[in-house]
Amino acid sequence: MTFEPHRAEPISRRERPAKPALTRSGIVDAALAILAQEGLGKVTMRRIAAALDTGAASLYVYVRNTEDLHAQVLDSLLGAVNVTGGSGSWRERLAAVLASYTEVLFTHPDLARMSMSTHPSGPNYLGLLDRLLALLREGGIPDADAAWGVDLLLSFATGTAVEHGHEDPGKDGDDFSALAEQIAVVDASVFPHIARVGGELLSGTGDTRFRWGLDVLITGILHTNRTPSDGI
Repeated sequence: MTFEPHRAEPISRRERPAKPALTRSGIVDAALAILAQEGLGKVTMRRIAAALDTGAASLYVYVRNTEDLHAQVLDSLLGAVNVTGGSGSWRERLAAVLASYTEVLFTHPDLARMSMSTHPSGPNYLGLLDRLLALLREGGIPDADAAWGVDLLLSFATGTAVEHGHEDPGKDGDDFSALAEQIAVVDASVFPHIARVGGELLSGTGDTRFRWGLDVLITGILHTNRTPSDGI
């Protein structure tokens, strides 16, 4: 009696579980997972396509390019911004909303840098923008001034996040140590004004300087009306 060698039962491709349909939100979710594990540099169309078991070309139906993808990722992260601003005066609530926005960017300074040249345009960013405009209107600022003022406020908050945000948790964050050393021994005959101001140039905590900067901007917006020649 002879025995046929055992052969594995072939598995029909029809029995493979169907891949989930591609969606914009699914692509962004995959990008967020890669961002958390590998950093923004790895958030590419090719890398996301591999994670979703599809071809990179398929993603372009939902995302224009890598820049658009990063903008959508940032908009998703902005969902964590507290746009209510808590209680207090309109200025206090405005500062609180901007501080919350900055805190989100602190954890992703690479995205913050990207947002300085490419504004997100998704629902979370629009919600933030609308809330800021509402608070400026509550403060009696004309709509035309608020429309320009809100850009200054967001630019300042974004710049603060870029300057002080750190990806490396082991980094001491003392980016100004070299400058502080030079200021401490500056030649007053060459740089008299720096010598006079001295340590004040780098004094104060990041939060204190941020709040002071917001006060300066808000006060300036309140008292600097656009002229007729500034028409849109």
